[in-house]
Amino acid sequence: YAARYVGEFKYPQMALLVSGGHTELVYMKAEHEFEIIGETRDDAAGEAYDKIGRVLGVNYPAGKTIDEWAAKGEDNFHFPRAMEKEANYDFSFSGLKSAFINTVHNADQRGEKLNKYDLAASFQQSVVDVLAEKTMRALDRYPVKQLILAGGVAANHGLRSRLDHDMHKYHPDVTMLQAPLKLCGDNAAMIGAAGYMCYQHGDRAGMDLNAEPGLMYGRMK
Repeated sequence: YAARYVGEFKYPQMALLVSGGHTELVYMKAEHEFEIIGETRDDAAGEAYDKIGRVLGVNYPAGKTIDEWAAKGEDNFHFPRAMEKEANYDFSFSGLKSAFINTVHNADQRGEKLNKYDLAASFQQSVVDVLAEKTMRALDRYPVKQLILAGGVAANHGLRSRLDHDMHKYHPDVTMLQAPLKLCGDNAAMIGAAGYMCYQHGDRAGMDLNAEPGLMYGRMK
């Protein structure tokens, strides 16, 4: 819903939600009506950023720093692109995280110093390649008018640039709305917007409502 600050919603939509806890492709046929068509099977993309950031000595959250370092480096390590070519829309980043950590630890054991900018660029290129590939394939399959990019990792400049390029090349008739940078990490705004949408559609809860981390929001079709 943060994307509404930068443009008008047009349905049906595809949303790429990328954050520390979620990596999902969501098909939204109409307002408040959606279907999760793909999601991460292990680590979310943002979670992987934070875990490899610890290895590099980057403070939490690590995404912004890794993104900045990646812009100064090259993809010289060619880390794996997990599930990139599989015939589904799911994601997996635990193998990439492990490959990265093993590369750094093995170099440490040999007393070899690796270029942190190239490490960051190689890691980010792997993440962005998979996210973009799966998203473009979903747009091939589903008849949508808009692509929404949201979540904390939506602030990543490498991901934004890649999606801008691929959308222009492969899906010029589909508009893209990107959540403003200042709202990408604002969980309160996201929850408030979702709550407002529920209220508009008559979804109510009693005063005994408690937190349920696994609660499924909205109407699944």
